[in-house]
Amino acid sequence: MRITQGTFSYLPDLTDEEISAQIAYALGNGWPCAVEFTADPHPRNSYWDMWGLPMFDLIDPAGVLHEVQECRRAHPDRYVRLTAYDARYGRQTTALSFIVGRPPQEPGFRLDREETSDRQVRVRIHPYALDRPEDTRYDAP
Repeated sequence: MRITQGTFSYLPDLTDEEISAQIAYALGNGWPCAVEFTADPHPRNSYWDMWGLPMFDLIDPAGVLHEVQECRRAHPDRYVRLTAYDARYGRQTTALSFIVGRPPQEPGFRLDREETSDRQVRVRIHPYALDRPEDTRYDAP
């Protein structure tokens, strides 16, 4: 099952050329970029590990793309995303965020149904990855 989060989530994975075009768009708008990675891509997990520092001083998309490629090489079994920040509001505001790297195998989710009082039904999403230890959640079985 494919994790879908952020901008472009329902499109096929972007090529490096397409990623570079999006980086150029972000930098053209004055949005600094950051590269992040995680083994837990749950939608409520907004705190991914930072790859280096946000690139406030880069104006060339090639420099940001290089950091994306280095992060993917260092963490081939993790999710990698690119985030661009808009500082016009005086606080960290995400203007653009999308996944640029995925593990080779994504374990997927199941729906757990629970019947409660007064015939109410609750449905919860359970990621199969949670059945394994944190550091091995996305390793091949």
